[in-house]
Amino acid sequence: MAIERSDLEAKFRRVQSAVDDTTTTVKNAGVALAIAGVVVVVLVYFLGRRRGRKGGARLEIYRLS
Repeated sequence: MAIERSDLEAKFRRVQSAVDDTTTTVKNAGVALAIAGVVVVVLVYFLGRRRGRKGGARLEIYRLS
């Protein structure tokens, strides 16, 4: 049984198709992860601003003279 050129081309097409599918899936997951990261950073920023505006402990300094 000899390996024909058409057999190799068909196998390479199947492999290329699998690689393309995997690449698309990974890219979509990466974009979703990046968007989620940006949302978390923005949420933490705004929660930190809110906490800063609410105020915290006050320190009173008296002058002794």
